[in-house]
Amino acid sequence: MAAKVLIIPDKFKGTLTAQEAATAIAKGWQRHCPDDLLELVPMSDGGDGFGETISEILGARPQVIKTVDAAHRPCRAHWWWESRHKMAIIDSAKVIGLSQLPPGKFHPFALDSFGLGAAFQAAERKGARRCLIGIGGSATNDGGFGLARALGWEFRDRNERPITRWTELNYLVSIHPPRRAFSINEILVAVDVQNSLLGPTGATRIYGPQKGIRPQDYSIAEPALRRLATVVRQTFGHDYAKEPGAGAAGGLGFGLKCFFSAKLEPGFELFAKYADIPRRLRNADLVITGEGAIDRSSLMGKGVGQLASLCRSLKIPCIGLAGSVKKPVLARHHFTQIAALTPDLTTEEKAKTKPGYWLMQLAAAVSEEWAGRA
Repeated sequence: MAAKVLIIPDKFKGTLTAQEAATAIAKGWQRHCPDDLLELVPMSDGGDGFGETISEILGARPQVIKTVDAAHRPCRAHWWWESRHKMAIIDSAKVIGLSQLPPGKFHPFALDSFGLGAAFQAAERKGARRCLIGIGGSATNDGGFGLARALGWEFRDRNERPITRWTELNYLVSIHPPRRAFSINEILVAVDVQNSLLGPTGATRIYGPQKGIRPQDYSIAEPALRRLATVVRQTFGHDYAKEPGAGAAGGLGFGLKCFFSAKLEPGFELFAKYADIPRRLRNADLVITGEGAIDRSSLMGKGVGQLASLCRSLKIPCIGLAGSVKKPVLARHHFTQIAALTPDLTTEEKAKTKPGYWLMQLAAAVSEEWAGRA
């Protein structure tokens, strides 16, 4: 009897978009289960690909802006416009993402979120009432300082001189708001982690190394963000640094929260709302999800783990496919079945060379096993 299968993967970072992953899984699954009814819903929990994924669901149209990347190199970038609800969709990775930079060429001390301001300005000019922004995949660790400067906030030292580099924030004494109020009423930020801004589990120590921050850099980066958080607390009367998600994207979550009154929301919950995932799950007999690596972070708030937990509560079988599974014993408590490309099916080198082919092969192998159970 044909099953209704919901295929809902996240990206396989650096190799496949969520859409490409969904297509490969579907092709492989149909090899041994050709009569199954497949529904493909690529997922994003706020990281790279958030813009394309959400805009496809909402029917938003791409817009192009001239701006600068995290290293202040001129570039063109996309954002999306949904006219019916006057909603802007921004994917920060498209502007200040690590993927936009040549590997290893720029140190995070030379990078900031300034270029993201052009997307917000374009959305304002369109008359946006609401903005959805995914902030994962950023190259920056500036606490949203660059974005705030781009939109008119001023940061000054004890001599009233403007601070223009985030690494000099340890000299910060005062913060001054823009002359013109920001006109977008509601900013919803999709965060895929719940880390606070500072400390052992904060932006610098947990995610900084992925961007090139070394242990010897902590003594510059952490005090700069700590001073920013202190002056923000003194200015606004609230400790935004401790908000869950404030440490996301190098503290961009913090900056959006305190300078633009944004709401930080778990990325999967935003995606599930707009993609109507609860309704889709009610109609599914089986769910297949996946991402590049299923690891501890996948099971602590990221989309794939959230989906698995939701399926478990609804008693819907959920299969997790991945490039690799870092914590297989832990993962088996969340998924009905897990399978990985490496090391069982192929080598890491081959998997990265032809990721779509090998993911299709993995899905085919799992579908053969699944069909044998029926």
